[in-house]
Amino acid sequence: MFRVRKAAERGHFNHGWLDTQHTFSFGDYYDPAHMGFRSLRVVNDDRVAPGQGFGMHSHRDMEIVTYVLEGALEHKDSMGNGSILRAGELQRMTAGTGIRHSESNPSGAEWLHLYQIWLQPDRKALQPGYEELALAGDEKRGRFRLVVSPDGADGSITIHQDARLYLASLLSGESVSQKLEPGRAAWLQVLEGSVKSFENALVAGDGVAITDENQVAVHAAAPSEVLLFDLA
Repeated sequence: MFRVRKAAERGHFNHGWLDTQHTFSFGDYYDPAHMGFRSLRVVNDDRVAPGQGFGMHSHRDMEIVTYVLEGALEHKDSMGNGSILRAGELQRMTAGTGIRHSESNPSGAEWLHLYQIWLQPDRKALQPGYEELALAGDEKRGRFRLVVSPDGADGSITIHQDARLYLASLLSGESVSQKLEPGRAAWLQVLEGSVKSFENALVAGDGVAITDENQVAVHAAAPSEVLLFDLA
C-alpha cells in the first residue's frame, strides 16, 4: 500500500533568504494529516540565499540528518564542531540532552540547496553527538547506497533509531529496488529528476509512504536522485 505526498501540496514559505518546503508539519506549518511517518518526523527541502542562514539555535531529543544537494553548508555547534559540507555530503547531529548550532551558506554567489531530516530517537536524554559522511561520486550510482543506520554498517553514519536511509543516483532508464522485511515501512523521497514507483509518476519533491510491501522499486524517467527510508 502506498500514499503519495505531492511536492506542490507541501507547506511552503518564501522568506526571501530562505525558500522552504515542509513535507510534514513544522514550525508555522501545521497539517494534522501530515505529522510524520513512523519515526520520521521532518523532511524539509530548503534553499538558502548566498551569505544567509540559520543563526545559533537549540534542539534536543532528535536525530537530525542534513544532506547537501547543491552549494555548501557551514556548520558550527556548541560541541566545538565546525565544518563546511559540500554537495553530496551528509551530517548527523544527535541533539540529545541539548545542543546549539548554526547553519549558513558561506558562498557570496551560489544558493545552497539541502534537505534537513529529523527522526525521533529510540530514547530521550542521549549524549549529544556529531558525524559526517562524504560519498565518492560513484558510490550511489545505479544502486541504493546505505548512508544512515543504527549500527554504522557499510561505512554509514549512525543514528539512535531503527531506521536506515539509502541514496540512489540514477541515469535515465535505470532501475533499482530494495527489499523490505515484514512489518517494516518505507518512505521514498524524490530529490531530483523524475521517476516511477508503484506505477506512480513522481518528480522532485514528491514523497511516498509505503506499507505492507516486500520491496520498493524505482525506475528513472530522467537523471534522478532518490532517498529511501527503511523504518521500523
